[in-house]
Amino acid sequence: MIDLYYWTTPNGHKITMYLEEAKLPYRLHGINISKGDQFAADFLKISPNNKIPAIVDHAPADGGKPLSVFESGAILLYLAGKTGKFIPKDLRGQVEALEWLMWQMGGLGPMLGQNHHFQHYAPEKIPYAIDRYVKETNRLYGVLDKRLAGRDFILGKLYSIADMAAYPWIIPERQGQDLADFPDLARWHAAIRARPGTARAYARAKEVNPAPRGPVTEQERKILFGQDKGVVK
Repeated sequence: MIDLYYWTTPNGHKITMYLEEAKLPYRLHGINISKGDQFAADFLKISPNNKIPAIVDHAPADGGKPLSVFESGAILLYLAGKTGKFIPKDLRGQVEALEWLMWQMGGLGPMLGQNHHFQHYAPEKIPYAIDRYVKETNRLYGVLDKRLAGRDFILGKLYSIADMAAYPWIIPERQGQDLADFPDLARWHAAIRARPGTARAYARAKEVNPAPRGPVTEQERKILFGQDKGVVK
């Protein structure tokens, strides 16, 4: 059994997508990041960066004590190693999987996260910042669209952790983008959305966060964006 500490964000969806596709049994623990659950001492023991997602695997492959893993990319790699699923078997394929997983972790996620912040959460609209991240989002969409030309998925025929990492971040309506400008990306996105595992993963989000998100309050903004080193003590 795996305990998944989760909230309904793109990084959280990555892990439910994998667990549902691999049909691994797991328990879902909601960590409401707008209320500050991510700063609780018990959660910091398994996620020292006070971010979701994190997991605790109660049956690790080495047969030892429960094993905790934080950071969504590390979790995807751990689960792929545990199951042997959704990652290539050969060296060169694994290198490609790592390249595109790191591309998402180091580029697509952080840049699109800044897009979200300055468009939807910042207390004042800063045109330079919005333009900067909307354009970078557009560039990254273009990189992925080019990669997907002639390929079903990022690694070709194999649906992999690279796809699961990238898919939840493609939210054009929140990012100032039009998928019609990226036909291969649009085709890929539609194919993943139609997968039963994706549907199951997103349905589970309603178990912990059933209400549509309203405007961010000042208190929520302080919790989400106003913390310093004091929260990790």
